[in-house]
Amino acid sequence: MTLALDPVRRARLRVAERITDLIGDTPIVRLPAFERETPGVELWAKCEFLNPGGSVKDRAASQMIRDAIRTGLLGPGKTIIDSTSGNTGVAYALIGGALGYPVTLVMPGNVSWARRKITEAFGTKLVFSDPMEGSDGAIRLCRQMVEDNPGAYFYPDQYSNLGNPLAHYNTTGREIWEQTEGRVTHFVTGIGTTGTVMGTGRRLKEYRRDIEVWAVEPADALHGLEGLKHMESSMVPPIYHPEELDGVLPMDTDEAWDVSERLAKEEGLLVGHSSGASLAGGLRIAKRLVAAHKPGVVVTLFPDRAERYFEAPMPPKPVRAP
Repeated sequence: MTLALDPVRRARLRVAERITDLIGDTPIVRLPAFERETPGVELWAKCEFLNPGGSVKDRAASQMIRDAIRTGLLGPGKTIIDSTSGNTGVAYALIGGALGYPVTLVMPGNVSWARRKITEAFGTKLVFSDPMEGSDGAIRLCRQMVEDNPGAYFYPDQYSNLGNPLAHYNTTGREIWEQTEGRVTHFVTGIGTTGTVMGTGRRLKEYRRDIEVWAVEPADALHGLEGLKHMESSMVPPIYHPEELDGVLPMDTDEAWDVSERLAKEEGLLVGHSSGASLAGGLRIAKRLVAAHKPGVVVTLFPDRAERYFEAPMPPKPVRAP
């Protein structure tokens, strides 16, 4: 018996030999509730939370680990180690588990409870740096651990590894171009390691030079946008080249959080605050186009879902009988 499948359904069916084969090829979704504010300008979001590890970081982690295995930097007996605020760590943990490599992660002490529990579930060893030093403190501690234990670790160093932006050049940029059928006019996303915006932007500008690429960063050093970096007050990743961008949009925490809440209530998308920041930046660009009476197709990217930011439940208070 031959099954006759609808072409659309056939395109959605995916069969994989292992979980890592499901990284990438995430869908994009239109945002009609927000488009009411931007008549004539389309708003789309790439759903990176549908990667198997639950975030955009699956792409870079996969590229860096595959490159290391191919070149011999990662082999039997070595442990994968890196600093992370959470999402890349989950990606390392998933891929390490699938490929048979132990993983050690260095995280700021204030990383969310949910990310701790997810990475621990994979059997990952966690080391915590001073929470007051943020992601930069985790980077410094990780480098010290590698220096103190020569030969024990493979250290991808996501902030410096060219495989990070290459992953998005090879996949994310190509997918956005194909999914919009070449109509994309603007790409807007938040910056942490900066690999996503750099790699995706390079690929899109190769397709068409007039596509604008914008980064979104926290407006100040003391912000509440976990995973994003305020560059002026941070260790700037060597892979970051702002001269290749069309601009950087400073984002207030409250504005990003408000957009995140609207996404859940108005679009049914329960995403993290970095997603809210990315869309808030995309909205600014879209409204500029409306004011200039220009059409556009603005694509942003949602790195993860809101569950990554949930904190540990508090035990219920005892209720005394009257």
